[in-house]
Amino acid sequence: LSLNTVVLWRRRAAEACGRPGRALDVCCGTGDMAFEIHRRFQASTVGVDFSGGMIQRAAAKVRGRTLRRIEFLQGDALHLSFPDGSFDAATVAFGIRNVTDPWRALREMTRVVRPGGRVVLLEFTLPPRRWLRSGYLFYFTRILPKIGRLIARAEIDAYRYLPDSVAEWPDPHTLAGRMTDTGLRDVDFTLLSFGIAALHVGVKA
Repeated sequence: LSLNTVVLWRRRAAEACGRPGRALDVCCGTGDMAFEIHRRFQASTVGVDFSGGMIQRAAAKVRGRTLRRIEFLQGDALHLSFPDGSFDAATVAFGIRNVTDPWRALREMTRVVRPGGRVVLLEFTLPPRRWLRSGYLFYFTRILPKIGRLIARAEIDAYRYLPDSVAEWPDPHTLAGRMTDTGLRDVDFTLLSFGIAALHVGVKA
């Protein structure tokens, strides 16, 4: 549905990690962001997700490949089971909107990153230009849910939840402020694909 643009977005997010020796991907899903970090830096990478089914799918991708230093664990973004300062970078790609308390999850990500390490958020947002936002919202709310139902064939209307949750998500400036409140400094963001997504990066003080 993104015409594979999401692959380019994940590459940008991986680049924003710096050159981590050890990285954490929260709400990792089936592992795509974690694999991108591992591929790019050969970093020791851990992916964590609340869903055991997602972790099983991510782990299945490892089997049969010559991958080392990458693992997937079932866990809670609100209670990460790692000591303070365990990682050089922590990422979350299109997952933090789905956490019951995003700001607690962000504080946990900040906690497990070492001082000087980076916290990277990749998330959908609404385009700032009015004409583009109108067209985007029409596609997002009217067309995408119908296509999603045809493709997913699911009873749960996940593609209705997607635009609703994005519409309620803080704008990039507000999100940058919330990241600063968690103890991150030099917080900056980049709008991707005319503002369809935003890449936020902060450094742990």
